[in-house]
Amino acid sequence: MEKVLGLKEIMSILPQRSPMLLLDRAQQIDEKHWTGAKNVSMDEAFFQGHFPGHPIMPGVLQLEAMKQLCELAVRDVLDPAGAADVYLKEVNKVKFRRPANPGDRLKIDAEILEMEANNALLKAVISTSAGVASEAQITLAVRDRAAGPESMPQLFNEYDKNDAVLMDISKVMDLMPHRFPFLLIDYVFSMEGERVIAVKNVTANEPIFANDSQLKVLPESILCEIAAQSGCACVLARPENAGKIGYFMAIDHAESLAPVYPGDQLVIDLILPPAKSRFGKGGCEIRVDGKVVFKINLMFAIVDA
Repeated sequence: MEKVLGLKEIMSILPQRSPMLLLDRAQQIDEKHWTGAKNVSMDEAFFQGHFPGHPIMPGVLQLEAMKQLCELAVRDVLDPAGAADVYLKEVNKVKFRRPANPGDRLKIDAEILEMEANNALLKAVISTSAGVASEAQITLAVRDRAAGPESMPQLFNEYDKNDAVLMDISKVMDLMPHRFPFLLIDYVFSMEGERVIAVKNVTANEPIFANDSQLKVLPESILCEIAAQSGCACVLARPENAGKIGYFMAIDHAESLAPVYPGDQLVIDLILPPAKSRFGKGGCEIRVDGKVVFKINLMFAIVDA
């Protein structure tokens, strides 16, 4: 076995910082296998908003913990100089099987399945003392860390907030239990039949960006949550779901096509057919200034509050 990496060593390799650093310790088992540990504490900021009075670690933060361990496993091949952004290019077969709550300890296992010069495919599993909590297939790739936005945002477009938007933040909060710092949509622009359009304005003041690295890119795991919350607002607005709550259950496939920076306006375009049972599926594209930056196919469950 290789040496155990404590927080100091992990931070010397990964660019993430609190509140988005989600590994406490890590160790290489052999050339293909790594294991990590993450203690889940009520003192963590995300429990303030997910959810008040009913604390659950967001599934996408479990996904982010898996991504970070996978990054430790392959960074010396994908980015030996430590100068690039190792990002979540694709995720497949993501299943959130049981919740993680304050007091749980997460065991994170990662296995390298395929390795190329610019891409790596890994399988990751998170377990608690109760069993498997989540699992995913993760593809990591590299892009230029020094790159940034190429233009000013297109201000005051058709999706900007106005008096005609369907739901402002107060109406969204009436439907959903999410609160700061884990309420990640700003308003629902429209809902027509199976299609919902929501908007998230990304700003540098968000806790997600509170780190001391040069990497100011919205994590792909958070983009998954933004899509899920847009769908949640849509589904919970339907009369038959009054008083219920939505849980993120699975991601069939998600793909990052371009980085998201502070100053970007995300237009979340989601198709959510009415569910025939308590489970439903949807497909989503997220655009910035008309360009698709992220795609996801997800599954959720609607349960009694």
